[in-house]
Amino acid sequence: MTYYYISENIPRRVFLKLGITGGAAIALAPSALSQLLYSNASEEAKTNLDIEPQILSRTIKKALEKGGDFAEVYIEHRISRAILLEESKFKSAVFHISQGAGVRVLSGIKTGYAYTEIIDEASLLKAAETASFIAQGAKKIKPVAIKPSKRKSFVKVKVPLETVADAKRMDAMQRAHQAALDYDKKITMVSVTYRDHERKRLIANSEGLFIKDGLPIIYFIVQALAVGEDTQHMGMERVSKRAGFEQLDEVKPEEVARAAAREAVTLLDAKETPAGKMDVVLQNGWGGVLVHEAVGHPLEADNIAKEIGAFTGKMGKKVASDIFTMIDDGTIINARGTTSFDDEGTQMKRNVLIENGVLVKFITDILSARQLTLERTGNGRRQDYRYMPIPRMTNTFIAAGKDKPEDILASTPKGLYVQSLSGGSVNPITGTFNFTCREAYLIEDGKKTYPVKGATLIGSCMEIISNVDAVGNDLDYGPGTCGKSSQYVEVTAGQPTVRIRNINVGGTKG
Repeated sequence: MTYYYISENIPRRVFLKLGITGGAAIALAPSALSQLLYSNASEEAKTNLDIEPQILSRTIKKALEKGGDFAEVYIEHRISRAILLEESKFKSAVFHISQGAGVRVLSGIKTGYAYTEIIDEASLLKAAETASFIAQGAKKIKPVAIKPSKRKSFVKVKVPLETVADAKRMDAMQRAHQAALDYDKKITMVSVTYRDHERKRLIANSEGLFIKDGLPIIYFIVQALAVGEDTQHMGMERVSKRAGFEQLDEVKPEEVARAAAREAVTLLDAKETPAGKMDVVLQNGWGGVLVHEAVGHPLEADNIAKEIGAFTGKMGKKVASDIFTMIDDGTIINARGTTSFDDEGTQMKRNVLIENGVLVKFITDILSARQLTLERTGNGRRQDYRYMPIPRMTNTFIAAGKDKPEDILASTPKGLYVQSLSGGSVNPITGTFNFTCREAYLIEDGKKTYPVKGATLIGSCMEIISNVDAVGNDLDYGPGTCGKSSQYVEVTAGQPTVRIRNINVGGTKG
């Protein structure tokens, strides 16, 4: 079920009243309205995740009645909200409740999948019957009786989202909005977006697994527009964790706003970027999105199982410089890409993918692990119940090295200092990429000098990881959203300060 309320220029008092009383939702059923913003714990518990285990067992048995060697039921219930504050006014709000279930059958390398938005025994059995056709005539297995399972939790919540009044969310947004405006008179417009959701999951399968949990997340984004005499720039900063509302007490909304405003004002003076091969120093944090895209995706095992991709046939071989180690770790407490178990029920793990330049592991889900006879790495992820799980990254980063960040910069006579990256694209088969630099500076005589605009990084995954010659000791992370096969999931990308020699930089100068 979905409910939208969108209106231009809503006064704060009216906005709060509508959100709390549901005055704008006359057509909405009271039972659904009670869950929109602050359902108490008992109300939230009354979801279809409390379905009887016997129904799940019968669904799994139905899914395997035509054959197959694995069956799974995935049930999800999600409550989310998004609020936009722009030009000192609350412009829109979206409150969303959804739930549904997917049933999957594996038969060798074939997959059958069906989903339903209605969670009852009849609908689950119908989905199971539909998914089972993929295994028609195949050898049957007898499912293991399901029993409750436990997994170590890496999501720690201090202030549950359902206990937070909307006035507190709006107050955080208004504080950020004002802080950005106060930063500099050149800031002429500010946009603050607040999003959160609570996703509850239940997974049961033919291996006897029966497990469920709840996953909160907050995404807080500030954009600030600075206008100069003949130029303008939109700065952006965001924070996101899989945590409760305490996140906005630990990282103040004002800090996020000032970071966005600083970028906007600084880049008003940006000059054209020279093009050509040059050394590039990537600042710690979100710069890790470069290896996320250019290296991480080619390491996802669904392409490897098809024998395509840049790393096919390279397991155990040297693929990067000796000081390069890359890790995907779904156990980092409260990170945006963290869950206690993946969307197939596999415990999250710390997976070293490339160690001291040698490829040692691929990122797998259940299907690709079976195809390649590899371990399950806890990377079977899906956007929601409408999608099958596929191998996806969680929190992916370059491991910290021994170099001091200031020494890396000082020992670079000339090049480009990339403080943050924006969008980009990568071909997971060839590993070639093209990334836009959102904030970058020229390096001259070992110092970061003036800002430049229009810089892009162009190359291939093998090229960049082989040309890494300095890795800092200042590992940091940044939050993001990763798209693959029309599915979007929450991730973290990270790295320490890193220098890559001789990258092709696309520029705008000359």
